[in-house]
Amino acid sequence: MGRAKFSQTDFLSAALAIINAQGPAAVTIAAITGLLKAPTGSFYHRFASRNVLLGALWLRTVLSFQEGISAALDADDGLRAALHTPSWVRAHLEEARLLLLYDRKDFVQGEWPEELRERVAEMTQRMEGGAERRAHVVFGNDGPEEVRLAQYLIAEAPVAAVRQHLLRNESPPQLVDRLIQITYRAVVTDYRARKRKSGATEQNV
Repeated sequence: MGRAKFSQTDFLSAALAIINAQGPAAVTIAAITGLLKAPTGSFYHRFASRNVLLGALWLRTVLSFQEGISAALDADDGLRAALHTPSWVRAHLEEARLLLLYDRKDFVQGEWPEELRERVAEMTQRMEGGAERRAHVVFGNDGPEEVRLAQYLIAEAPVAAVRQHLLRNESPPQLVDRLIQITYRAVVTDYRARKRKSGATEQNV
């Protein structure tokens, strides 16, 4: 039996190329099969619908991005987790534009297709407690203030730093990493200084 001419990855890659050129709304079955010069039946042999393909593409991208952050947190390295964003963006520029310039609802509107629900549940379970985990790694504490600061350092600030480059479809320069490092160390240093001052105050009461 011969190898199928078009794989699931081929269809996902074609959708990704269309998204980068024209946005998620331009992804239609006709556009995908036209780009690949594939028969429509070949698409439906691998995906039940356009929504299933878009959902699968979004999930694949999110999981790829999260893998590096999870590995850094497993190693108790908060700065490495913060620096994962620009590093991943450089290695996956098209996927980064998909993930960081568009919202999930641009890929799946309403309820997730049945074929993807189990994978979404697994991803949600992985993310539960993620904020507290980040705070514990960075600050050794998972109180409300620490959760907010850790979310900023590991997620919000790095994404903000690379977004302008993604809008220009360019790889973030190394200066971005330096700015993330400076911000991370400044916030952590300030946090530790305030905690020491608070502790000294309590001892003097």
